[in-house]
Amino acid sequence: MTDDRPYEKALKRAYRLLAYRGRSVPELRTRLWQAGFNEDVAERVVERLRTQGYLDDETFARDWARNCAASKLWGDRKIALSLKEKGVGEETIAVAIEAARREIDERTAMKKLLAKGRRAWGRGGGASEALSMKEKARIYRNLLGRGFDPGRIHDVLGAMEEEFIDDRE
Repeated sequence: MTDDRPYEKALKRAYRLLAYRGRSVPELRTRLWQAGFNEDVAERVVERLRTQGYLDDETFARDWARNCAASKLWGDRKIALSLKEKGVGEETIAVAIEAARREIDERTAMKKLLAKGRRAWGRGGGASEALSMKEKARIYRNLLGRGFDPGRIHDVLGAMEEEFIDDRE
């Protein structure tokens, strides 16, 4: 007779972890190992959760990417890096980001961030004043840190300048 207490404890731990938020297979496996469960027990738990439908990397990646793109307004590079850190494969990441971008594209996300920023700076939502070089540099660094493509950032900032020029005429 085998002692299944470690398995039951690991399963309970896994359910608690998944109740908090979705997780990738490698992420859950690592968390179980860190909690002191051996590889065999962790694998059995992962397999059971997969068959029950609680653990699916594709669904996890899609949900994570959608949340990061729409709620956090992250760029593709930051979303991809965060999923990679969670052990999700390259192909799955690409599909998840593509699905998230059908909901909100990077350009729209950047414009939302810029509109929030301009309100915070007391400039209103529109392009009522030209941006100084210092402000442009700060915005560029902020957007770069959020994982947006440098060329796309440049395009959006250029479009803001064009709006300002058009508004003045």
